Amino acid sequence: MDTATQILDVAERLVQERGYNGFSYADVAGELDISKAALHYHYPGKAELGEALIERYATRFAEALVAVDARGIDAAEKLRAYAQLYAEVFRDDRMCLCGMLAADYATLPEPMRERVVRFFDDNEVWLTHVLEDGRAARTLRFQGPARSVARTLVGGLEGAMLVARPYKDIKRFRSAASLLIDGLAVER
Repeated sequence: MDTATQILDVAERLVQERGYNGFSYADVAGELDISKAALHYHYPGKAELGEALIERYATRFAEALVAVDARGIDAAEKLRAYAQLYAEVFRDDRMCLCGMLAADYATLPEPMRERVVRFFDDNEVWLTHVLEDGRAARTLRFQGPARSVARTLVGGLEGAMLVARPYKDIKRFRSAASLLIDGLAVER
């Protein structure tokens, strides 16, 4: 694995565990046993490192959503698969990278802020399509615009992770996710 990827791996874990303001280049350099100058060679500043983290995370998340779409499952199962993406991150004792960055939003550089918002917007767009398809197929039932429900799902899952975190209890997260999603599914 190349140094730039190793830097991203360590920095991502640190942000997911501590938040953007809870780690430094010294932390990353120490874990990798490299100099801070080597970090600056790959990522001139923490803002550039943060942008690279978001881009990589968002790309992987988008690829996971494409894979969910490719399964040929109904809308309710797609929503469950979406929640499972969050559960997999939580299982590793981490938080959603962009959720953690949203908590530090006021202190983030503007390009990072824009990328965090874009991550959530992209998720809401995908969820909106799933919800609209599910309503049209009569596998999902909800009131109001699909976009509002999509926003509720993103916020609910992010919040469920946040509240379950101090308990280190994935069951707490899964319970909240089930309430959000199962309430939308039409019983067959």
